Amino acid sequence: MALDHRLRGRNRRGPPPERSPDDRAIRAEEGCTVHVGERRRPARLVLTGLAAVLLAASTGPAAAGPRQAGPRPDDPLRQQVEAIHDTGAVGVFAEVTTPGTRHGARAGTAERGTAAPMPWNGRFRIGSATKTCTATVVLQLAGEGRLSLEDTVEQWLPGVVRGNGNDGSRITVRQLLQHTSGIPEVLPDIPALTSADGYRAERLRSYTPEEVVGLAMQHPPAPCPEHPSQPCPGTDWSYSNTNYLLAAMIVQEVTGRSWAQEVTDRIIRPLGLTGTETPGTLPSIPGPHAHAYATFGTGTGTGIDVTELNASMAVGSGSIISTAGDLNRFYRALLGGRLLAPEQLAEMTATVPAPEIGADYGLGLGELPLSCGGSYFGHPGELLGYHMWGGVTADGSRTAVVYVTSDGGQDTQQAMRTLVDEELCGTAPGD
Repeated sequence: MALDHRLRGRNRRGPPPERSPDDRAIRAEEGCTVHVGERRRPARLVLTGLAAVLLAASTGPAAAGPRQAGPRPDDPLRQQVEAIHDTGAVGVFAEVTTPGTRHGARAGTAERGTAAPMPWNGRFRIGSATKTCTATVVLQLAGEGRLSLEDTVEQWLPGVVRGNGNDGSRITVRQLLQHTSGIPEVLPDIPALTSADGYRAERLRSYTPEEVVGLAMQHPPAPCPEHPSQPCPGTDWSYSNTNYLLAAMIVQEVTGRSWAQEVTDRIIRPLGLTGTETPGTLPSIPGPHAHAYATFGTGTGTGIDVTELNASMAVGSGSIISTAGDLNRFYRALLGGRLLAPEQLAEMTATVPAPEIGADYGLGLGELPLSCGGSYFGHPGELLGYHMWGGVTADGSRTAVVYVTSDGGQDTQQAMRTLVDEELCGTAPGD
């Protein structure tokens, strides 16, 4: 779940062959034309170990995807996806939407040791992109007058943020969403996220939000640059997943319903995001998906399979499962004004400098420069092997989402970011 920083159900004989979908349904739903591109390593390379491969694990039939007319050798999106694969990513999938079109491409395979392709409309853990959904719900509640962004954490969660210098009475809801609260990061205290041994031992462990926040409160807040011995919420940007766990807890206090119920009723169902869900304590990924592999920061080897994970430690901050297509639809609706009133959307997109990421940050959205001029909004995501980068132009007209299924280095991250930039600019090679 670092900002830029996972059903076994394994079918040893491989998944059923993917069926061509009814493309008319996509056009009726999206009002667009679908293009497809793909690359898979030759099977002989699998035998020599020169390609990392994954098998799509699914609880049901393989996913329906855009009608396949065969790979187009001059397809710029396909070329970009192949370039990401060549940096060492096991599997890669990208989808781009522009007015009237929806375009997907894939490379690599869906489980190491097989030749099965990345699934169309495959689900994956979107990690910190979850934060944009949480911020959207909080801002909707603010627009309804049910809370204020200037309310303190203490008002809604008495006594929860306290100890070791942490003080919820000095921290506002806005500062949670903006990452300017100074609240300490909790991820290093979660064994399943920090080492292979910890993952094997605790990947199925359930956490309550209060338990996770309690772990974070064992640490002091981020210090003031001017007064290192004192916390100073609101004056410095410091990324912390704990902020969004607290925001999810506030959503429950305000509404009397769980964060998952509110996200489902306010975002997932209204937008028809059929591949998206809040899994709770379910460790598997329902439906078609590729396996994920993590090295836990060792930088050595190909990593272990980390697809299975109880992500209850990441409620509000990184637990959502979705698809590239659903994320694109969410981004279009969000920047297109379908989810937030103008006042709340303006609050979300008003940014402060975030030097840790070399960008600016609003309320659950980052703002990054485009190479063609202007900027775009989005949020990268990561959770144990799944890494995604996505964005949307300020007017909501163009979106791009790309994800990989294994830990990669700077080359992989930069190639993903370049894909999003060029697709949003319309400057990808061959465009």
